[in-house]
Amino acid sequence: MLPYIWTKIRLFSLSKTICWLNRQQFSESVALAVIAILVGLTSGIGVWLFKQLFNMIYRYAFEGIDTPLGLLHRKEIALRFFQDLANWAGFDSIGAMLGSIGNWMIFFVPVIGGLAVGLISHFLIGKERYLGIAGIMESVALGGGRLPYRKIPTKTVAAALSIGSGASVGPADPSVQIGAYLGSMFGQLLRLSDERIRALVASGVAGGIAAAFNAPIAGIFFALEIIIGELNVNAFGIVTLAAVISSVFTQAISGPQPAFHIPPYAFNSVWELPLYFGLGVLSGLGAAFYIRLHHFTRGIFDTWNAPRWLKPAVAGLAVGLVGMHLPQVFGTGYATIENILHGKPMEVTLLLSLALARLVLTPVCISSGFHGGVFAPALFSGAALGGAYGLVAKQVFPSLNISPPAFAMVGMAAVLAGTIHAPITSFILLFEMTHDYRIILPLIAAVNVSLFLSWHLQHDSVYTLGLTRKGIRLQRGRDIDVLETIMVSEVMETEIVTLRESDSLIVATDLLIRKRQHGLPVLNNAGELTGIITVQDIDRAQDDDSGIVRTVGEVCARELLLAYPDETIGAALRRIGVRNVGQLPVVARNSLHSLVGLLRNTDIARAYDLAVTRRAAIRQRTH
Repeated sequence: MLPYIWTKIRLFSLSKTICWLNRQQFSESVALAVIAILVGLTSGIGVWLFKQLFNMIYRYAFEGIDTPLGLLHRKEIALRFFQDLANWAGFDSIGAMLGSIGNWMIFFVPVIGGLAVGLISHFLIGKERYLGIAGIMESVALGGGRLPYRKIPTKTVAAALSIGSGASVGPADPSVQIGAYLGSMFGQLLRLSDERIRALVASGVAGGIAAAFNAPIAGIFFALEIIIGELNVNAFGIVTLAAVISSVFTQAISGPQPAFHIPPYAFNSVWELPLYFGLGVLSGLGAAFYIRLHHFTRGIFDTWNAPRWLKPAVAGLAVGLVGMHLPQVFGTGYATIENILHGKPMEVTLLLSLALARLVLTPVCISSGFHGGVFAPALFSGAALGGAYGLVAKQVFPSLNISPPAFAMVGMAAVLAGTIHAPITSFILLFEMTHDYRIILPLIAAVNVSLFLSWHLQHDSVYTLGLTRKGIRLQRGRDIDVLETIMVSEVMETEIVTLRESDSLIVATDLLIRKRQHGLPVLNNAGELTGIITVQDIDRAQDDDSGIVRTVGEVCARELLLAYPDETIGAALRRIGVRNVGQLPVVARNSLHSLVGLLRNTDIARAYDLAVTRRAAIRQRTH
């Protein structure tokens, strides 16, 4: 009933929007800006409603559980519930027996929540092709950003039940999915092109992160780093607009404070900096372990021949057993993170136990079928690990006047960067939460070390790992494997504008401007390829000798990266990545100076669309 009502409301409101946009006859840029505003606003509203829902469930089940009185109150509620249930079913003896074990009945809440989530996933959501943020990345890369948006309400409820019942998962990834699905919904119902839908999905992702953490800039870079895979100028504008609108709504309704209340940061001595490198090493090791454990647990649950709806309940039992001794592992863990950041007394063994428990339980929960994310658990583990590291460093180096909460803050970003392989997002997220530029130096040190170590131990991030298991390897937002099916000769530009070595820079500048090109191949008098000249080459030449007229042959670059017509686009793209150049001259293999074409980034994008279309056609014929 809920998806049906949602569909009716959506179709009515969007039909009105389509009619209004058609009547206004806006330009494409204005229309996209209007849609981006709608995506940002609805993302902010959707994430806010999601927060209210899982917080309501969690407050009923766990509020005050980390205090003796609150824990006793919750145990009494659970005891009465199970006793009444047993007596109502006619098992009076069982109801009496529960009195002896009522002290830990509360810890069956994750089991009940897992059972509810499993039933919802099995009967209402069904088997999904696109799972979590990895699924959004796959959709943007291979499916034109077309997500099954009708499942938004059901998946939101499942995620709220997962977090509210205490599963060790985070709310950031479901928030991202809410925004992404809304962006895809607008794009599909307005019948936009695949490129526009991808941009709207990224806009929704940015809006989701902005609403989840009240950090719009982090949302922008998360969408560009993770979803699009590169800084796309065409998508940057609407992604930024959606993130800002979502953040404005969040601040208007919830206040300007970030997700965590961060204490003032203190960097007391330059001698602390080497200690942050050590924290980066620990964070990188923890992140690599976290990623590999996701792979390991997913394999176990996939091969386990048990009903799908039962698996989350089993994971919930594991959470409940650990929660008997560490109640901080229930739910988002935001309260525990704030306690660590504010220096509340905690022993090193407790902090290390919390970090390890989160790193283990989160892969178990997600692999079993709980709906939630890895973003917040990574922040939790980083805060606990950094806090423990800071306490040890304070004892070993008392003269440095070390502040353990500072190491906890940096540890959050370091573990997050090593987990999702998005360093800029990690930088910006912590900077937006602290509003303190002084944290940048230790932050860069720890994040870079963590990312370097994690990447060398585990090339895939926690998001791309699932895609790699499906045979999809993304680079800069594109599937490398799918590009192996397209040859350079199929998409290269054969009508090439060239320059001669004897041409003056004035002629070259005029031709670059008229043809609107960034660079052009250079030929000698025999028509052989000898180099490429770009706008930067001309600027440098004019700066060096502004009064001397020079020729193209004197300033062009002669050390060239080349492509061949009989190789794949995937091979050419890997070569482009070596120097991040915008184009490759295509030459014959038997004659390296014989120019036969030019391969630009736009040609690679066209090849990618062609390859995806071919793959979809093959799948359809096979089906």
